[in-house]
Amino acid sequence: MQPLLEMKDITKIYPNGVAANEGACFSLAEGEIHAVAGENGAGKSTLMKMLSGAEKPTSGEIFFRGERVNFRSAKDAQALGIGMVWQHFMLVNEFPVYRNIFLGCEDCGKLGFLREKKMRAAAEELAGKYDMAMDIRAKCGDLPVGQAQKVEILKVLARGAKVLILDEPTAVLTPQETEELFRQLLLLKEDGCSIVIITHKLREIKRLCDRVTVMRAGRTLGTYEVSEVTEEDISRLMVGSSVKTEPDKLPFSPGEEVAAVSDLHIAGRGGKEAVSGVSFAVHRGEILGLAGVEGNGQKEAAEVLCGLVPKYRGSVTVEGQELDGRSVRRIRALGVAHIPEDRLRTGCDPDGSIFDNLIALCCDSESRLGFLKEKRLKARVKEVIGRYSVKGTPGQKMRSLSGGNMQKVIVARELEASPVLLVADQPTRGVDIGSIAFIHQKLTELRDRGGAVLLVSADMSEMFALSDRILVFHGGEIVAEITDVQGTSEEQLGRYMLGIDRMEVTHG
Repeated sequence: MQPLLEMKDITKIYPNGVAANEGACFSLAEGEIHAVAGENGAGKSTLMKMLSGAEKPTSGEIFFRGERVNFRSAKDAQALGIGMVWQHFMLVNEFPVYRNIFLGCEDCGKLGFLREKKMRAAAEELAGKYDMAMDIRAKCGDLPVGQAQKVEILKVLARGAKVLILDEPTAVLTPQETEELFRQLLLLKEDGCSIVIITHKLREIKRLCDRVTVMRAGRTLGTYEVSEVTEEDISRLMVGSSVKTEPDKLPFSPGEEVAAVSDLHIAGRGGKEAVSGVSFAVHRGEILGLAGVEGNGQKEAAEVLCGLVPKYRGSVTVEGQELDGRSVRRIRALGVAHIPEDRLRTGCDPDGSIFDNLIALCCDSESRLGFLKEKRLKARVKEVIGRYSVKGTPGQKMRSLSGGNMQKVIVARELEASPVLLVADQPTRGVDIGSIAFIHQKLTELRDRGGAVLLVSADMSEMFALSDRILVFHGGEIVAEITDVQGTSEEQLGRYMLGIDRMEVTHG
């Protein structure tokens, strides 16, 4: 049977000489849901960018219904019904839903005026057809993440797409939103759409997909029927060896309090409070998870302990010392470390070397009379690179590293400071499965040594794998404290996150 789309012997070499793909192949059958899996830097996103017309291959061929095609831009791919939904949404927050759906292909009259009534009706009809009904007059900036993603999918469908490529579509969704997305994707499949999902989530591949193509180091290892392979098989193909999904850790035995917030209030946007009267403490030997749909205050509640956001009421202490008036530098001196959510913007100097980024926190201790002890630092950096399995050299620029290796450098820098408290914000977002397992083990080892970890994560499996206790945020408040983590289902956690259920919480 002839494939709907086929990519043969695709190679992509960038001007700097980096080969993202080498002889990669891919085929998509009509009416299937097909996963593309691989480690960070495996070339899966680049391959799909070429299929969507966003990038051009250096060599190789692309066929649509048996005919060779040459995509000069994304418009050429769209003309054949191919559309891509990016991991980072591209919505105009100030525009209502219906304007975003038809952005760039608006219905204008002869005089050039928008036919807004007609656009609203068309948006409602399209959303209803695929069970994605929502308030199409609402501003996109006010939508929860799950609904914003629906708008992105509707944007692609409004342009006549019959092939949808989704990049890590469940990265920031709750379990309920993920289930809803899967139901909608199955509806699209029934309607004749073919769907490609770029993902590293093995359970989701098994749950949703018909076939999976596994990539490693820019090449295609093979395409497999999902019903004929296990999660372990896919994992082994992706990284070349078996990967442990659960870190080794000692039984939970919390020690004394390391950090605490009491009656915490943090200002948000539009006169609202981001955090409203929250109290909690984290202890030695504990990983405390702060769960919540993005934008519900958990991020701010964690960042206040790093001195990154101001409070206007309440108490924040580390090792019994009030943080009022302390700079980020002075808070770090108390033993607080931070893995930021955005590794490129705030986690590192992307144009600096691995060496520069690793020594950023130890310049004072490794200098004499203002001069760095360079020989000792070089030896230390080389040793850390080896111990954290970073694939790179000390002089290599951070920007040139894969997401997984870049994140390992940031994790190494923070953990090598021997913190008493580590605030880890989305520590494995956009990172491959091998790096996820490695980072999880390092965070667990800090906890086992008596350190405290405050974990903010949108990844439910990560929250359950690492946390000893979970506080759930909704609307800037703590709505649940989960002490029996293993006895709680993802579905129940999702109900707390969405504000459907709540429990009486006196002090977290």
